[in-house]
Amino acid sequence: MKIIKNLFHSRDKPKNSLPGSNYNVMFGRTTSCKDVNGRTAMQVTAVYACVRVLSEAIANLPLHMYQYQKDGAKEKATNYPLYSLLHDEPNLEMTSFVFRETLMSHLLLWGMPTHRLSATVGGKLQHCTL
Repeated sequence: MKIIKNLFHSRDKPKNSLPGSNYNVMFGRTTSCKDVNGRTAMQVTAVYACVRVLSEAIANLPLHMYQYQKDGAKEKATNYPLYSLLHDEPNLEMTSFVFRETLMSHLLLWGMPTHRLSATVGGKLQHCTL
């Protein structure tokens, strides 16, 4: 009778099944004493799939820059210096999609995407790199 009762226990009060403190997972420590960071987390299939789906979904959205007119209306700012870099081709190695996908994956895994803008002597922006 006790065996059947243990099989069908109440699920309204779930318990943490990890041994040790209940706060270990929240503060970055694991019971296996393995480091968990963005690089090791990407080796887990579920993390990789979630990061990939979110990054591709965000990168697939259209990217347009707008500027407000004096009358309050807005129009696409295609002559803005960053427009062609972000909308078309940020650098010679990446398309706009790949660049934004990589930025989003860095944001999801490490909390902050890093990129660098390079300009010519005249001040014209040339490319964005990660």
